[in-house]
Amino acid sequence: MDLIHLLPDSVANQIAAGEVIQRPASVVKELVENAVDAGAHHIDIVALDAGRTSLQVIDDGKGMSETDARMAFERHATSKIQQAADLFTLTTMGFRGEALPSIASVAQVELTTRTADEDLGTHLVLEGSRIITQEPTACAVGANFLIKNLFFNVPARRKFLKSNQTELANISTELERIVLVHPDIAFTFTHNGTILFSLTPSNLKQRIANVFGTRLADNLLPVEVETPMVSICGFVGKPEASRKRGLQQFFFVNNRYMRHPYFHRAVQEAFARLIPADEQVPYFLYFDVPPAEIDVNIHPTKTEIKFENEMAIWQILLAAIREALGRFNAIPSMDFDTEGRPDDIPVYNPLDPTLPRTPAPPTVHVDPTYNPFNSAPQEPSFPSRQGGSVSSPLETVPGHARAQQVPRDWELLYAGAVTPDAAPEAPPSLLQYRATYLLAPAEDGLLLIDQHRAHIRVLYDRYMTQLQSAPLPSQRYLFPEVMELSPASAAIFAAIAPQLQRFGFDVNDLGGGAISIIGYPSGFEGIDIQRLLTELLAAAADRGTLTAEQLFGKFALTMARAAAIPTGQILTQQEMQSLVAQLHATQTPNYTPDGHPITALIPQDHITQLFK
Repeated sequence: MDLIHLLPDSVANQIAAGEVIQRPASVVKELVENAVDAGAHHIDIVALDAGRTSLQVIDDGKGMSETDARMAFERHATSKIQQAADLFTLTTMGFRGEALPSIASVAQVELTTRTADEDLGTHLVLEGSRIITQEPTACAVGANFLIKNLFFNVPARRKFLKSNQTELANISTELERIVLVHPDIAFTFTHNGTILFSLTPSNLKQRIANVFGTRLADNLLPVEVETPMVSICGFVGKPEASRKRGLQQFFFVNNRYMRHPYFHRAVQEAFARLIPADEQVPYFLYFDVPPAEIDVNIHPTKTEIKFENEMAIWQILLAAIREALGRFNAIPSMDFDTEGRPDDIPVYNPLDPTLPRTPAPPTVHVDPTYNPFNSAPQEPSFPSRQGGSVSSPLETVPGHARAQQVPRDWELLYAGAVTPDAAPEAPPSLLQYRATYLLAPAEDGLLLIDQHRAHIRVLYDRYMTQLQSAPLPSQRYLFPEVMELSPASAAIFAAIAPQLQRFGFDVNDLGGGAISIIGYPSGFEGIDIQRLLTELLAAAADRGTLTAEQLFGKFALTMARAAAIPTGQILTQQEMQSLVAQLHATQTPNYTPDGHPITALIPQDHITQLFK
């Protein structure tokens, strides 16, 4: 009995759809990329219920003939390649011929299209890969795709779609990747009757500003290098634009978005020692390489691309970013003390008759009575990253004075100032090492406590406890701040606005991707609130199927990290004792909420062994 048989086209198309069409965002990506390949100058995207009910993509490209409109829904039918060798000379976004048949196999599709040399266009209706009707119609030049009831015949796939806000954010993310590489094309995106963005043709930096806001665009440095192997252009963020999450990071090669962890490490290497080790910078980098030297035919999503000269391009990218940092003085330079320096140093002119022929030698004045130990040395002070003074987050705890920043290379610090001619009457019960760790005696050894992580645990538990009874208190701005959001972030903000209010944020949606920040959580003075909100939105974007309580936990952890004592901040003995007491009062004093260790014990046996 023969067991092997050919699958029907409808089944084969659904299998392919599992790789190509994973959610409404996949449909938008494929249709908009087809519109770009068709030479469109204006593309409209219209979505209802984040694509569950319908998705529509309208373009003014070259359109399709009656025969082409029908053939486009056949598997592996394409106008973009003719033979296998064409895979290495690709200049278009699509080439497989799988997108349209995959969409038609899991949705109800209507296509209206016309070419410029035809008087009438074609109206085609398909359902589950079957052509229902095909008839001539009057329409504009271009193509109009209407996709309804996605996954109507695959209920298991439809059940696994996320919330409308999550799916809308995914659609916005796919559109961001396309609009950033085609600033010469106009795009409009409408969801449930509301225009989320309307982009006119512009240059690249203006397109970035239109999508992500002028604040980000103002913190970008241009990058440009051209070699026979690769040309790289675009922008990288300044060191002060770095943060831990919620960043805009984009690589493009030959006008195609790609993910490339190896090249990402080159960017990180260029910023080594300029930004904290756990932070990154935004970037928008565009590679132009000969098509024969890359392979895009690796994955159906076409975001994984293999380079023939990967290591050499890595070095070129690293050098180009470092050159950009140096050219625009993004690398900090020495700033010598200029206090008391004269504004203008005169130059000796031997032809000036008013000056003596031989200049008098300089004289040195010495004060024999000066004793540098008669006055206490001043503690050094350093500005915060936002500018201005650094205040201790422990000031929110009664009885705690302001702490100061100290150089990281101080090996061991007693709490309080110790001068050469004075010593503490009794050794303190707690010591601070390198302004990072607290040292406390224990019964069986020496206990080390990470002060930053300890304060994260304290604040996290405090926020979660307060939220069970009432929202966190809010502090109002004298003048509200306006923050610009990307379309993806705006969709997430609309979903989490009530949760943000419980955390003490008073924020209004102004429309058009802008929000007004009226108030912020009390105790967060001196912290960049816009940066904090960006990190909260990024945490919400990663929530997946988290419950509301789990989302609250993510928010509380993000806020605790922002408000916790920074590494490198010296504490008084009273502050150290209060922090340790609060840490021991928590239910889990040895680990942060995300599982990082807070304490470490050096056993007494080990200490004794060191001195043998």
